[in-house]
Amino acid sequence: MHVEEKLTAETFPASPEKATLEGKNKFLGFWLFLGGETVLFASLFATYLALRDKTAGGPSAEELFRMPLVFVATMLLLTSSLTSVYAIYHMKNFDFKKMQLWFGVTVLLGAGFLGLEIFEFNEYVREGHVFTKSAFASSFYTLVGTHGAHVAFGLLWIVTLMIRNAKRGLNLYNAPKFYVASLYWHFIDVVWVFIFTVVYLMGMVG
Repeated sequence: MHVEEKLTAETFPASPEKATLEGKNKFLGFWLFLGGETVLFASLFATYLALRDKTAGGPSAEELFRMPLVFVATMLLLTSSLTSVYAIYHMKNFDFKKMQLWFGVTVLLGAGFLGLEIFEFNEYVREGHVFTKSAFASSFYTLVGTHGAHVAFGLLWIVTLMIRNAKRGLNLYNAPKFYVASLYWHFIDVVWVFIFTVVYLMGMVG
């Protein structure tokens, strides 16, 4: 089926993200990209674990972290992963408006998470826990900040797709793009689960 052919709910393939060679190449390229991202975060996690006790007389993780705030941020991000699943469900059912709606909700939830993370960092800095305070501070800001940058990139990616295709609707050319963006969003959600566990929960129990 040619990507420019007029599609309907009846003719739209069950797996539009892999219906064309270009879509399959995007899918393969994404997994190769994800391999590099996994190595990056694995290195940051290893560095943090090696340095998390090097506080240079500053506050420890248990003294510093605000778990209620982090928990709310975590719920926002995990819920955004669920809403992106709804978006892809409607994409596969050729319902462009509902797909856009759920991606919009995903963006709002992700923006809420990012806002809380910025607020958290600002509170730590106001208390004197700056990037250069200690090895613990440097490794913490690098790991969590890198994840935050990925969230910001993911938001920009999804918003750009939504705006660029608002008038075009859904087709076999842009369906793989939406699908890959959703996979990327799931990836940064999974990374956050590890951050929440390794950095915050382990930090609170020492």
